[in-house]
Amino acid sequence: MSTSTVFSAPLPALASRLRQVTSSPVREILALTARPGVLSFAGGLPAPELFDHVGLRAAFDRVLAREGARVLQYSITEGNPALREWIAARMTAKGLPSDADQVLITSGSQQALTLITAALLEPGDTVLVERPCYLAALQCFGMAGARVVGVPSDAGGLDPEALPALIRQHRPTLIYLVPTFSNPTGRTLSMARRQRIVEVAARYGVWIVEDDPYGELRYRGQPVPWLATLPDAAERVIVLSTFSKTMAPGLRLGWLRAPEVLRRALVVAKQAADLHTSTVDQAAAAEYLTTADLDAHIRRVRQVYAQRRDAMIAALPATVPDGAEWSDPDGGMFVWVRLPGEVDTAELLPRALAHDVAFVPGAPFYPERPDHATLRLSFITHSPEEIRRGMARLARVLRP
Repeated sequence: MSTSTVFSAPLPALASRLRQVTSSPVREILALTARPGVLSFAGGLPAPELFDHVGLRAAFDRVLAREGARVLQYSITEGNPALREWIAARMTAKGLPSDADQVLITSGSQQALTLITAALLEPGDTVLVERPCYLAALQCFGMAGARVVGVPSDAGGLDPEALPALIRQHRPTLIYLVPTFSNPTGRTLSMARRQRIVEVAARYGVWIVEDDPYGELRYRGQPVPWLATLPDAAERVIVLSTFSKTMAPGLRLGWLRAPEVLRRALVVAKQAADLHTSTVDQAAAAEYLTTADLDAHIRRVRQVYAQRRDAMIAALPATVPDGAEWSDPDGGMFVWVRLPGEVDTAELLPRALAHDVAFVPGAPFYPERPDHATLRLSFITHSPEEIRRGMARLARVLRP
């Protein structure tokens, strides 16, 4: 009997858009730090002991008992009406008049950013971002085929005076920023800088994406209004936020508030992505928010996180070498550190892991020309005592 050889043609290559998107080092470090005994300052993981397990379970029980057939069914793309009404009322109370029609519920605020890129960006379009910038935003823009250009920043955050020249040079479609307790630096833009950014964007016709996942986590000082509340901002600023930092990240519930001209396009993009966010999770969240005292819960979270922030800031002088610099955030989750000299923090990470402590090297947060001497520390996951212990371990690496 004769046999013949079957030749198979190679499969098509992966999409070219993936070639400019790298894996998240934060996700990779989380896998490395899963072993017992590691004190990780790498991921911005909300403290699980602060989740209101009892209240959320009761909310799920009530909606399933009362209307189980409805909340387990497909739903509308825009999101649960009661949840959207609650979000709109809260934004209005915080100075940004809003109604439910302006709100779109998303599967975390990360999806909100993905929908915006789908609606606004063509391959090759330019996005201006803070330098350094939220890592997952860089991934999102890379997947869209956009060219990302960093705007110079200082201790006060993004420098608005650098914007006009960059806009004239690159003709960007949008400016993306986390103006309050930025990730990764923890910095907050002043009111004067916010006003200037909006003025420049209005003059040149540029969209602003205002990502606000951390705004509720303020430990000192007074809140600074959203950019969207400022004159000339109403029809050009898209606000994103999330319940991940105040309720529980596992719910994957976020939202965006968009100008009318964008809403239909964002709804269509959402339909193409996943039809709608989980019906039962939205219903339970709406039930929880209308029956529980979220503000009391947030006050408790703030109190705990403020103590942890203070513990990390107090430990830093003995942890880093002389000449190091670090941010001193009024809220949020992160401290940004720059070490002196020509050190590469990525090379220090394996040594830190050997001492059962972890951080995130700073270079991946830069869209270009990375500063390898930087690193990000998260202070929210561990108790003050654990933070002091972890920082002592880190000192053996940074101050050998």
